[in-house]
Amino acid sequence: MNQPIALRELPITLKSEGRPLQSAIRDALRSAMQEGRLRPGARLPSSRDLARQLRVARGTVVLAYEQLRAEGYLEGTHGAGTTVVESLPERWFMPSRAQPAATKAARSVVLSKRGEHLSSSPFPLDRLPAPRPFRPHAPAVDAFPIALWGRLLARHARNARPDRLREADPRGYRPLREAVAEHLRVYRGVVCTTDQVVIGGGTQQLLDLLTRLLLDEGDSVWVEDPGHFGARSVLASAGARLVRLPVDTAGIDVNAGIAEAPDARMAYLTPARQSPMGATLSLERRLKLLEWARQRDAWLFEDDYDSEFRYDGRPLPALQSLDRHGVVLYTSTFTKTMFPGIRLGCAVLPEALVDPFASALSVVARHLPLLPQIALADFISEGHFGRHLRRMRVLYAERREALLEALRSELPEQLEIVGSSAGLEVVARLPVGINDRAVTKIALALDLEMIPLSRYALRPLQRGGVVLGFGAVSAARSRRAVPTLRSAIEQVHRR
Repeated sequence: MNQPIALRELPITLKSEGRPLQSAIRDALRSAMQEGRLRPGARLPSSRDLARQLRVARGTVVLAYEQLRAEGYLEGTHGAGTTVVESLPERWFMPSRAQPAATKAARSVVLSKRGEHLSSSPFPLDRLPAPRPFRPHAPAVDAFPIALWGRLLARHARNARPDRLREADPRGYRPLREAVAEHLRVYRGVVCTTDQVVIGGGTQQLLDLLTRLLLDEGDSVWVEDPGHFGARSVLASAGARLVRLPVDTAGIDVNAGIAEAPDARMAYLTPARQSPMGATLSLERRLKLLEWARQRDAWLFEDDYDSEFRYDGRPLPALQSLDRHGVVLYTSTFTKTMFPGIRLGCAVLPEALVDPFASALSVVARHLPLLPQIALADFISEGHFGRHLRRMRVLYAERREALLEALRSELPEQLEIVGSSAGLEVVARLPVGINDRAVTKIALALDLEMIPLSRYALRPLQRGGVVLGFGAVSAARSRRAVPTLRSAIEQVHRR
């Protein structure tokens, strides 16, 4: 067990009122313990430190400490420090001597419009337990080379130079931006310089800050329907008017957007692999989107969240690779390719937007912690990231195939599988009339974890479904869980 840290100062007020100073010090310390300001096990300042703080003789403090030891409030020996006992003496809590507890009047909180949206997070607030079968959007953290990552962190923690302990560049650690720019040019066809790359705390933060910079309240934004509910929350909290556009096997319906809201200021897109349906945005629609954004002076926010994991064919390069007029805001994240706790992502911005973004980031966050950025720069530039991605593609392909085989075997007629060519999850459409939220609720009670397709949708779905992840648990565990999924569907069907 960690030893409690000794306090050097105590915020106490002495009420001497003609009494000896040691009695005033004793009473002030006793009150602090009774009110919970000094918790059981807390180490008090040394008598010398407290005497210096209170500007009294050291012997006066020693006498106060000795009185509290005699009363059973403090314990300790010479050289080991003085600590508050784990259980305070009960006799001091008799009604005749107890101090009335200070109470605060309850205050109602009226949130702003933005606050109302932000206080309804679509994400869990508690720490998630170990992954259960079918948790979507979750990578295999058990397969991440954590020992290597630890060595990279330790390498720089042990040899931290003074310049790395000072203020950092709000755009991100430059060697990391250089490594990210090179990776994106090679693997995603992104056309960029290092100066266009900025590092952020994940896609949600990047989207939030860019909407604050580029949107006014009431501006229209195209969103995919069904689509990423986390992005919708950010856009709604910025006061945007969400324009719901359907998606099909070719991605978002651009013609529908032009017809419904031609003057929208932004479109939020997942073109490499539409979230959650898995469609790749066709080249024809990409070109039409770019032309619309150029003509209307709009922005295209490209969320390239898990394009590294494709199992059938080769992915199209990023939408940004076709941009010739600086309308695409490209973002990617390391939370899927590495592990969620890293909380790092990147954006490639048009040159004219980099400085305003960096200034805005310096206002709301100043800069991100530097040590993880330095380690990540090494992880990429030394080739570890590329090797990790290759290993994970093989692992995820095996886990994906195991899940698909089990679904085809156990539920050949009940489910229609879509969106399985890439990513870390598939969508299983349920039979018409089966409530996907009811299936999810029953499945959770059976120790399965999935997201109902209806949660991604703004309009009612003609046919529900469940989003099934395969990345976070072993192939064998997914296979064993499919009969349980069948049981959950059958329970809802019998109602």
